[in-house]
Amino acid sequence: MTNPRAERVRSVRALSGRSARQRSGRFVAEGPQSVREAVAAHVAATAAGGPAVVLDLYTTDDAAERHGDLLMTAHAGGVRITTVADDVLAAMTDTVTPQGLLAVCPVVTSSLADVAATRPRLVAVQDHVADPGNAGTVLRAADAAGADAVVLTAGSVDPFNPKCVRSTAGSLFHLPVVVGETLEAVVAALRGAGSTVLAADGTGEHDLDDLADAAVAGVDRPGVPDLRAPTAWVFGNEAAGLDDAGRAAADAVVRVPLHGRAESLNLATAAVVCLYASARAQRRARS
Repeated sequence: MTNPRAERVRSVRALSGRSARQRSGRFVAEGPQSVREAVAAHVAATAAGGPAVVLDLYTTDDAAERHGDLLMTAHAGGVRITTVADDVLAAMTDTVTPQGLLAVCPVVTSSLADVAATRPRLVAVQDHVADPGNAGTVLRAADAAGADAVVLTAGSVDPFNPKCVRSTAGSLFHLPVVVGETLEAVVAALRGAGSTVLAADGTGEHDLDDLADAAVAGVDRPGVPDLRAPTAWVFGNEAAGLDDAGRAAADAVVRVPLHGRAESLNLATAAVVCLYASARAQRRARS
């Protein structure tokens, strides 16, 4: 393709907007890492008789030369590959410096009921998280920590926003993502599935270090959360945090201790610390 004004190019570019994604049920994954993970998920899904994960893959000549193995895997998996000029790829994306690879994928989300039915051991819940970079980073951290699912409540950013997809670095294709539920429904479902619901908040009455120490020592204390147990962590809005209702809905509110002079941790950093504290405690309990 050589015409950056072609209708096909405009339709891909339109997926940068939420309304176009909702109408078409498609989103864009950009760059080698995201596209590689999308193709791997596609190959695994279609081999098992499941639906396609990648509908179209676009590449520049330079990217095709650098990522020939990826394109061969995609081709073998039945993905339609189109070579485009550099300015065509640039017209398809909102990225300032495109990396030569772009995949169009169907929007796939999981239901809260299906996630709860698996009785997950670790879930990251994002409540009214507004920044796509933060939301994607939390999703990536959840994947790295071995979480079983990520939930974005109603009012949170769309996880299929291009910036959010880029921030996940491919983790979007690794674990179930639930969207559009109220926090009350999420808490009820996960608690019903056996999870302790912990709200991460700087005003929390429980110190994360204390909980981690107790988990390592194997100490059970009445009324104190046990990080070894199945846990759903709830993270609030970047600026406002969790509201009173959100904190009250949780089984306990936990603060990440600040040992230096920083006023607070940002959302994504706090999420990493909390998720890894649970992952470590759960791993030790299973060993």
